[in-house]
Amino acid sequence: MHDPFPIAPPPQLVKAITPLAEFLSLSTLPIHIHELLLAALSYHIICAYVSPFLSRRLFPSVYPSLPLRSRVNWDVHVVSLVQSVVVCAAAIWVMMVDEERKSMGWEERIWGYTGADGMIQAFAAGYFLWDLQICLRYLSIFGPGLLMHAVAALIVFSLGFRPFVNYYAPTFILYELSSPFLNFHWFFDKLQMTGSKPQWYNGIILLASFFCCRLLWGTYQSLRVYQDCWAALHFLETHASSAAAAGLDVTGRITHPEGIPELMDSIEGRAGVMKYHPHQENMPLWLGLTYLGSNVMLNTLNFYWFGKMIETVKKRFRTPKENADAKEKIELADAVVEGVELDGRIDDDAANGHLMEEEIDGETKSGKASGLEKVNSDARRRRL
Repeated sequence: MHDPFPIAPPPQLVKAITPLAEFLSLSTLPIHIHELLLAALSYHIICAYVSPFLSRRLFPSVYPSLPLRSRVNWDVHVVSLVQSVVVCAAAIWVMMVDEERKSMGWEERIWGYTGADGMIQAFAAGYFLWDLQICLRYLSIFGPGLLMHAVAALIVFSLGFRPFVNYYAPTFILYELSSPFLNFHWFFDKLQMTGSKPQWYNGIILLASFFCCRLLWGTYQSLRVYQDCWAALHFLETHASSAAAAGLDVTGRITHPEGIPELMDSIEGRAGVMKYHPHQENMPLWLGLTYLGSNVMLNTLNFYWFGKMIETVKKRFRTPKENADAKEKIELADAVVEGVELDGRIDDDAANGHLMEEEIDGETKSGKASGLEKVNSDARRRRL
């Protein structure tokens, strides 16, 4: 399937990027560089201009009063929301209509190329290029974890321009199907809707979509790409046995003429998809290790984040028993302040001041139970 993007790459831009693409062995980068840069520029404009402009008008009592750290987070979440909706819709459409993609074997999935998959790859790489510069600029806000995620994701999608696993670009971008609900969850907190029913329903959908898209779907597709990479690492051995069965030796010379028609039909049918394929060559070990290492890092982060998300959602919604326990601690603290021991014991947390912490997307808000020092001071003055 040809690239459905309506704008062709400018010749000057293609000429400018070609030396770098040749140096990095990214054969298809020049024909998709305009899509990559346009995506990165669009996300920058949304973050720097569109989000602040609309947010001040739609939420005049919330957005302007946020500290700089939270405003940066807000604008980044807006970009993430837009990107996840647009790129996932495009990826699903490509997976449904690209007929060449549906008939690919392991060789096509590893070395093959279609323009539609390349477009999805360019949009994804553009987003992670923008994400990388945001993480570097605001490293103190987003931390090393998100920086590692941006680097690994950019490497994974950039390698597709060799082309390499171009087939899997729409597959793995569907990780982002859970991102809209993650962004909504964050916005509910900032809009003072923490613990509300909308946040509860959204939290359920968030956990379900994250588990299905990133852990189930992502792990399954990772196993498939591991299998394909294993076959590509042993390409010559696999090719030799297939060629022998078809009537050729490993170099393509005829050994059994009766195998020619079937083999030629197969070659002609794959000619367009495999035009960038490095024939009769094993996949370089460094390429497999780089891609699979980045993939393992992303999957590990997904499992880690899923655990953190469960903890975060649980903090927003306490059960009645937990609420009763929290209320009992508050009453106990009040009793200690008045010099009364309940059941002949004093709760250490109440005596020292109850500390409540709530972590919201990397921001920790702490508040100590107030009034202890003031009441104790008043009591001392009364005794004097």
